[in-house]
Amino acid sequence: MPGPREVRDAVVVGAGPNGLAAAVTLARAGLDVLVLEGESTLGGGARTLDLGLVPGMVHDLCSAVHPLALASPFLHEFDLPGRGVELKVPEISYAQPLEGRPAALAYKDLERTVEGLGADGAAWRSLMGPLVAGSDAVAAVVLGDHRSIPREALRPRGLMGALGLGLAALEQGTAAWNLRWRGEEGPALLTGVAAHAISPLPALAAAGTALMLGALAHSTGWPIPVGGSQAITDALVADLRAHGGELRVDSHVTHWRQLPRARAYLFDVSAAALVQIWGDRMRPSVRAGLERFPFGDAVAKVDFALSGPVPWADLRVGSAGTVHLGGTRAEMAAAENAVAAGRHPELPMGLLSDPTVMDPSRMVDGLRPLWTYAHVPAGSDVDMTEAMIRQISRFAPGFRDVVVASRCIPAARMHEHNANYVGGDIAAGAITMWRMISRPRLAWDYYDGGVPGVYLCSESTAPGPGVHGMGGWHAAQRALKQRFGIRQAPRLTPDT
Repeated sequence: MPGPREVRDAVVVGAGPNGLAAAVTLARAGLDVLVLEGESTLGGGARTLDLGLVPGMVHDLCSAVHPLALASPFLHEFDLPGRGVELKVPEISYAQPLEGRPAALAYKDLERTVEGLGADGAAWRSLMGPLVAGSDAVAAVVLGDHRSIPREALRPRGLMGALGLGLAALEQGTAAWNLRWRGEEGPALLTGVAAHAISPLPALAAAGTALMLGALAHSTGWPIPVGGSQAITDALVADLRAHGGELRVDSHVTHWRQLPRARAYLFDVSAAALVQIWGDRMRPSVRAGLERFPFGDAVAKVDFALSGPVPWADLRVGSAGTVHLGGTRAEMAAAENAVAAGRHPELPMGLLSDPTVMDPSRMVDGLRPLWTYAHVPAGSDVDMTEAMIRQISRFAPGFRDVVVASRCIPAARMHEHNANYVGGDIAAGAITMWRMISRPRLAWDYYDGGVPGVYLCSESTAPGPGVHGMGGWHAAQRALKQRFGIRQAPRLTPDT
């Protein structure tokens, strides 16, 4: 931990994607930056580690597929490909296997997706077409600070995309969500993406999630980093060090008295953790608002090592970068609503990704890693391995036969790997429409930590969860203006 006389321009607590984005921005502005990370490894939700299943095999600890890696304004300017991060985009962005019938597939090519959806094809085109055409604006609006209008949204195509997003969310996030569909394929395909919000269905925030990520699936795609999510973290860390930043691991901060003196402090921690650290100095109104910010429902992580590919009944599913496990829209809604009510569904909603689909280098001696999540009630201590094997086997008979090893991190233990994931909530706060416009509290400045010079920059604040770096970027720009008088954000490109 820092010594008592140490003085810095800025201290960043938490080396997840948002904390590193904040640190990079501040260091590139010429500031002396120290990053403190409680874990022994850097990256937070973007780490790739050996979990002990097979010697030499690594698994993504949280994020595995990155729909925002090419769409995030911060990461776009940071230019991951320009830094040697290879982002491979699958031809099939995501798949929705259906029991006893062909799967619904979201190709990167919108028209190919439309052709494959049969009776739902025209409805898919009319829903997603305007969003895909204005995908830059859609991403900018969703990933903005929720207090300003991105310039992309003011252009004619962008304006249509942003308006289309709002109207489509009102349809797909309410009881009207089935009106446009004729079959099972279209609504199931969209609902699998909506379930990323881990919330009751239908819901406005879940619909917004589905529509934004769905639009990106047909524009920039959902890339998989070669080598795993750690490649993104390593690029951020390398840039920070190149600009004089210092990082310290195993530095768990529980109170502000542990910190060195600095002109600005940025926290990539949950709202609850910020209260623990600074609560005795916070403005009472800020503290009260942060204390009211609830955690949401949860995931259990189940990793596998397989002797061969998943034996999907529909072989095309094996080419998808992401697979949503839950069956039909009605089945997924029932599972998500059970979780919201505190119950474990017999067949949980799940996400699955086999990174070797795009990155064969992840195989070890013919064995391949498989990444899965199961949605569970907050704080669940249930080992979800068997439930996930049953769920996968619905759509891939014989899956059990290719499992060589497995490991589950129950929701109740997710915080042991990332302190922000309290009770297994990987979004560091509930995903509802209200909590997306008042995240983590209703205020003009979401990033204000309630103490002069203190900023919150985690998933607990705008724009919310995901590996995009935007919370850190927004907070860092405010710190530059308010604490250092620097009004022009530094360039992020590799050549600067």
